[in-house]
Amino acid sequence: MLTKYSPGVIICLRKLTVCLGFVFLAFSGFSQEFLFKRNRQKQSIPFKCIKNLMVIPVYVNGKGPFDFVLDTGVGPMIITDPSIIDSLNFSMLRKIKVSGLGIETVEAYVSQSLDVKVGNATIERIPTAILKEDLFNLSGHLGLKIYGLLGYSFFNSFIVDVRYSENRLIIYDHDAKIKYRGKKIPIQIDNQKPYISANIELPAIGTVATRFLMDTGASHALSLEMFNGGEFPLPEKNIKANLGMSLSGQIKGSIGRLSRLSIGGYIFKDVVAGFPDFKTIAEKIDLSKRNGNLGADLLRKFNIQFNYQEGFIYVKPNSLSKAPFEYDMVGMVIYLDQNDYKRLIIGEIDENSPAEKAGLCPYDEIIGVNFKGVETYSLNDLSELFKSKADRSVIFEIYRDKQVFFKVVRLEKRI
Repeated sequence: MLTKYSPGVIICLRKLTVCLGFVFLAFSGFSQEFLFKRNRQKQSIPFKCIKNLMVIPVYVNGKGPFDFVLDTGVGPMIITDPSIIDSLNFSMLRKIKVSGLGIETVEAYVSQSLDVKVGNATIERIPTAILKEDLFNLSGHLGLKIYGLLGYSFFNSFIVDVRYSENRLIIYDHDAKIKYRGKKIPIQIDNQKPYISANIELPAIGTVATRFLMDTGASHALSLEMFNGGEFPLPEKNIKANLGMSLSGQIKGSIGRLSRLSIGGYIFKDVVAGFPDFKTIAEKIDLSKRNGNLGADLLRKFNIQFNYQEGFIYVKPNSLSKAPFEYDMVGMVIYLDQNDYKRLIIGEIDENSPAEKAGLCPYDEIIGVNFKGVETYSLNDLSELFKSKADRSVIFEIYRDKQVFFKVVRLEKRI
């Protein structure tokens, strides 16, 4: 369940698969856009790429900068930590229900009075959903304080050139002269989110045409949700896994590989894909418009120019395009304790995984990795280490029940 951390509840995200495309927030009639001042037409903005997610600096009501995830999978801006807003009176705000997976419905509050600045571009009265507390624990899973998510209002205001290979964006006014690079691919904007067509190949069904939500806020490569009104057939080789978290619950399912995926004529083989439990998600979200979710582990293999208003993107393969798709070879979730974001805690451990075989347990605190203090690593460093090379040994220094001991985990390519 997605709740505030307590000793009996762990919020688990596999590779930080935050499927915010499942969120529907009912805003309508708003057409505000970010605008440059003083006739500026473009700007370069660096971003931090953490577990495949783009984190950018954002100012809210003149204060900041605050770190936000730049997420094509959300419509209105979402603030996950309301402490950044002075004198916020929740009793004066309209309350809405936000549905996702799981059995709970999350309450959020609608604001239309916030001013936001990104670089030299500003927007007034941006449609915003405010959570009263950090239900996502994005900070704990990314390793730095995250205050919210920015989506449609930003992407619809500019031509957004995402250069994953350089960790920077270039945003252009729609009147600017732009040199497009790579191949043009049509997209459809539906309910403030971008969708793209692709062909996939699975042994059980052959090659099929599919439609995916493009989701820069999901760190996985691909999630396959519905095929012909039911679930996708699993590849023969698959493993059970916790695929991530939506607003109100864990996403259970399996992990397997596609034979190939073709998007805009570019072909990828052996793509790691999640197969979420169909019955669970079909009860909570409308799958009629998509077959699944295309995440940042695949998108980052391109540099991408988004043009929402004209309905296309340009993609150009970058230096990451030929890197193979890999999945976690340890079999456990780690996160920073939400109290001070310093203690590194083990969350869910997969059955029969290398972590389980080595004797690691949920709630163990990791205080060292390979004889270095855990403070010398970022969570991104550890995420990359855990999927780096089969048969590599990783030595964990563990604190449990007031005792310190070492556990050796041998990385295993499980899928």
